[in-house]
Amino acid sequence: MDFEVDALAFGAHPDDVEIGCGGSIAKLSREGLSVAIVDMTAGELGTRGTPSRRLEEAEEARKVLGAKFRENLNLPDGNLLLTKEAIYKTTVVIRKYRPKIVLMSPSFERHPDHEGLHSIVRKAMFLSGLKKFETIFDSKKQETWRIRKMFCYMQSYQFPVSSYFFVDITDVYEVKLEAIRCYTSQVYVEGKSNLDEPETRLSRPEFFEELEARARYFGTLVGCKYAEAFYSIEPIQLKSLSLLI
Repeated sequence: MDFEVDALAFGAHPDDVEIGCGGSIAKLSREGLSVAIVDMTAGELGTRGTPSRRLEEAEEARKVLGAKFRENLNLPDGNLLLTKEAIYKTTVVIRKYRPKIVLMSPSFERHPDHEGLHSIVRKAMFLSGLKKFETIFDSKKQETWRIRKMFCYMQSYQFPVSSYFFVDITDVYEVKLEAIRCYTSQVYVEGKSNLDEPETRLSRPEFFEELEARARYFGTLVGCKYAEAFYSIEPIQLKSLSLLI
């Protein structure tokens, strides 16, 4: 089976990718490009819902966004650290999907697991290009894979750098919201959410107002209605300035 994709998006927990860059993933899918999503944990320490339910919600959201593949590495929620297991598993999926770009959490974030994901993916991205770092998938030794196009999607904190860019998601903004609403155990969806569980920031009805306010603000900066923010870890090369026109 051919697993190679155009973009590989990492999230610490199911729903991180949808909230951080769901619009951009939906847009890539709509443009005919292939995307794989890798969740590092099942979110088993989450205040609301259960790991099994979140996995079901994640699969439903994958279909909404049009992503080709999704898998979970089953690393420990709340303890996403730079361990040998985490690095090895992440290197395996990078070599498995052989993406042209990688999307992930930034290095400075409110949730320690988001910061942990960043460190793990950065380390695995480097090791993925080393011939002497061996990994096995489907009982076969994997080939090396190296790219330098690594982009961080914005989560809770504003980026502490000025060199970030925005993706216009106006035409897929409703698709992003539909994907997020698949997580009825985590976010407020009228008539579907369990109101007896403890309230979290995501479970408040106002959470979707916050999402819209941020997307609209980003849009105003670049002249569109809704946008998502990213920054590039490595310098970006353009073949021509015409690509910016």
